[in-house]
Amino acid sequence: MPLRCEIATQDKLLFEGPVDMVIAPGTEGEMGILPNHAPLLTTLGYGVLRVRQAGEEQAFTIAGGFMEVQPQVVTVLADVGERVDEIDLERAEAAKVRAEAMLKAGVPADTDRLLALEAALRRSTLRLEAARRYRRGVRPGTKPPRSGEES
Repeated sequence: MPLRCEIATQDKLLFEGPVDMVIAPGTEGEMGILPNHAPLLTTLGYGVLRVRQAGEEQAFTIAGGFMEVQPQVVTVLADVGERVDEIDLERAEAAKVRAEAMLKAGVPADTDRLLALEAALRRSTLRLEAARRYRRGVRPGTKPPRSGEES
């Protein structure tokens, strides 16, 4: 019997449906969840959350949040997340370049601003790496295609 899985952010539902397995980026490392897993409540880190259904895998970038596991239900409440297939590669690359440039220009006096820039750089890097690894047609070490181009 498959697991029921829901993956949501503050503003949208990313995924809802039956899955055979959930692989999540916990703060202490990756964890796999199968049907009849023991109840669990855990925090999530930055990484790629994957769900497997009938031999097919879907990937989502996750930047923090929580996961609740019950024997037949997995609920993910992500701070930020999106389907890897929907990542706008051009926008992610531009965000990375912008964050790197701002950090190189000098450390902001405002600690909150520095942390926001570091988080933006971390998220854009995660998005680009996830697209290179999990998207069809984007290979490691290659420049990702621009949005709208054939991959």
